[in-house]
Amino acid sequence: MEEFQPQTPPEPEKYEHVDAMRRAIADLFIIFDTTLDYPDKGYVRFRGRFLQDPADCYDELRRRFEQYGYTPTVNKERDMISLIALPVVFDHPKSRWSINLILFIATILSTLFVGASYAAETTEQLWQIWRGWPFATSILLILGAHELGHYFAARHHNVPVTLPYFIPMPLSLFGTLGAFIRLQGPVSTRRALFDVGAAGPLAGLFFALPILFFGLATSDVGPVMPGGIYEGNSILYALAKLAVFGRLLPGNGLDVHLNQVAWAGWVGLFVTGLNLIPVGQLDGGHVAYSLLGERAKGLFWPSIVGLALIVVYSYLQGAFTGTWLLWIFLLLSFGRVHARPLEDISELDPRRRVLAVITLALFLLTFVPFPLSGIAG
Repeated sequence: MEEFQPQTPPEPEKYEHVDAMRRAIADLFIIFDTTLDYPDKGYVRFRGRFLQDPADCYDELRRRFEQYGYTPTVNKERDMISLIALPVVFDHPKSRWSINLILFIATILSTLFVGASYAAETTEQLWQIWRGWPFATSILLILGAHELGHYFAARHHNVPVTLPYFIPMPLSLFGTLGAFIRLQGPVSTRRALFDVGAAGPLAGLFFALPILFFGLATSDVGPVMPGGIYEGNSILYALAKLAVFGRLLPGNGLDVHLNQVAWAGWVGLFVTGLNLIPVGQLDGGHVAYSLLGERAKGLFWPSIVGLALIVVYSYLQGAFTGTWLLWIFLLLSFGRVHARPLEDISELDPRRRVLAVITLALFLLTFVPFPLSGIAG
């Protein structure tokens, strides 16, 4: 039984708003009781049950609440539904695209430089950055598709969102640290959370796969060179090489020598695998929460233990790089909190449930346990 908390009589204007909200949602939600200033001052809790599928009617419910300056959240509370009105409306901020444009241009230059250095045979060619256009075009197409997938899915579900921010990194093997968008308001339902989370990796993979296959088909197979750095296999990448070359590589002292396009395709698969780790605020975390709800938190420690085992194995094999140790630290610091939707009681519809399982399976297919390794001379 809840402990009775005496309440200060509400201001008449606030009381009128509450009564107006009760009338506004009468055809969507039957109200059994109302509590003012719960769970905090200015909040209003309505308890009852929905007359329609919550996921189907939530957007309309939200629109009606926003007329009075509130945003509704929906959760289960014992044997009733708790509908809490937050005294805030999440508006779409004005777009400030100048920083996005500057970062995008810088990332074009940094990926051109890395592509040129990847193919350079002389010092002069190293600074002829236009020679890096195959890599730059390919990797920016993959990353751009990934982030725009998130962006358009968010806009479709009326979630305030920024344009993509690209991160240039010329002194690296990739030329970039990737890109990201910022959600500037909460996602409405689990269906919306799935759409926003899955749209990025699926859109990126849609471009990464043909780029990878074209790059492999135009690359050569040759001896593994001592002193070189070689990319690791994911299941999907190993199968792609098997499909193109008819053999598992590396093998018998041979491996594919990737050209710029193939390298961009491998990077695209690698980035997809990273984003689909099913924890926290990563794309895989969004998909896992939309499918499993609070049970998705149970994937956190198995993910950490799995990465730790990779670290230990790499160390024992003399191939320790610290990459996964850094990721373990980041996930322990920021990866425990999932993005909860405002309406958090409805499960995914059957079509999205199947797509969610497929998306999480793609994590297993694209994850690279040992991304880069050197061959001793």
